[in-house]
Amino acid sequence: MDKVSLYRQYIQELLTERAQRRSPSDPVSSETIFDLVSDRYQLVNVGWKNGSTRIYGCVIHVDIKDGKIWVQHDGTEEAIADQLIARGVPSQEIVLAYHAPHVRQYTEFAVG
Repeated sequence: MDKVSLYRQYIQELLTERAQRRSPSDPVSSETIFDLVSDRYQLVNVGWKNGSTRIYGCVIHVDIKDGKIWVQHDGTEEAIADQLIARGVPSQEIVLAYHAPHVRQYTEFAVG
């Protein structure tokens, strides 16, 4: 399996695992969005809290661009970048896009 196909598989597995953590009885659901054509992947929360407060928000947004994983947003405590590294993805294949380009050089991750 080529590396991009493997990256797709890892991202989909990690987002699906996170979505399944939420109880089925919870009025807010976690949904995965997989755009396999453009290589865009998201986990979003959708629902109603206490029946009157609308909940909608992107929890994680990851793209694959030019063979690298771009973490556009990660609103979790368990960083998806760390989970990808634990699965064997080299840190230089992951771009923390939520960091400004001039700051990325100071991380262990790719700059772009």
